[in-house]
Amino acid sequence: MMVQLADYESVAVSTRIRLARNFKDYPFPGRLLKDTHAAEQASEIIRLITAELTSMEEFHLFEMADIPAETAAFLIERYLISRDLLRHRMISAALVSLDQTISVMINEEDHIREQYFMKGFDLKRAYERIAGIDDIISDSIPFAYDRELGYLTACPSNLGTGLRASVMLFLPALARRGLMKKLIPTLTRLGLTVRGVFGEGSGADGDLFQISNEVTLGLSEEEVLFGVEQAVSVIVEAELLERERMMAEEGMALKDRLRRSLGILLSCCLLDEKELARRIADVKLGVALGFFGAEAGQDRRLETLDNIAMELRPAGMDRLAKRKLTEEEGLSFRAEYVRKKISSLHFIL
Repeated sequence: MMVQLADYESVAVSTRIRLARNFKDYPFPGRLLKDTHAAEQASEIIRLITAELTSMEEFHLFEMADIPAETAAFLIERYLISRDLLRHRMISAALVSLDQTISVMINEEDHIREQYFMKGFDLKRAYERIAGIDDIISDSIPFAYDRELGYLTACPSNLGTGLRASVMLFLPALARRGLMKKLIPTLTRLGLTVRGVFGEGSGADGDLFQISNEVTLGLSEEEVLFGVEQAVSVIVEAELLERERMMAEEGMALKDRLRRSLGILLSCCLLDEKELARRIADVKLGVALGFFGAEAGQDRRLETLDNIAMELRPAGMDRLAKRKLTEEEGLSFRAEYVRKKISSLHFIL
């Protein structure tokens, strides 16, 4: 089966490129925390990076020492900051672009973790975007670099390129038919890792899996990107083939199950986060298999469904409601929001 670019739309949800860097003239964050001049040096690092990036485009600066708990929770839900950044809150900050596609975490495990997010699958474009940010920073503040080891990082697993290339994939057929368990050891042997939607240690809610490189030392950036791209192509092909087998083997029972999930989302009064992830995954699979009308609007429907799942995490939902919701209010709010959004997609039943 030859995979075409259009085939990726129903499998590849998003692409992320992350670069880990440290500055040669400052103690790494782990030592910086113990330094008597930590606050002054941390402030200087934040000031220098902020000056460089805001001269190029508009960024919002979040200093972890001052950030409200609800804002921190929202940024974590959107993958814009990590929990480790909050653990270093006395010296850490984050710069986030207005469209939330770029995040630069400052003084987490390393001095900076630069990230670029985009919808769909395009590792080269994503890398070029964050490499531009990297060049701007390095022109002003020299990085810690060794000719043999490459970029020096706090954790040896990031030595070399300091590059993590990740693609979020929607793999309902492989997951539900038990094939991901067989695939993961093969990917591990190829120097790749598979994680759930929230990264290391998390489950694959909504049949979402993050595929990324594990090896950064001894490879060029081009080799890292090529390795991840090749793996994603193989996984996409396997997923599409398995969807065809599902259709052939389960037929009307599969169609009934997926359409029932759509019916629940269109009529429910209470909805928790786990059920939302499960039902959205069913509807996405139904869209991909052509159970809900023409393929013409498939990409828009899939994007809307992905956005719903992202928007209705707890902190995001509180933002939509413009107040802190109780648990019961959250169940009701989530159901009403989903009903309206799903109805706007005009599914054909």
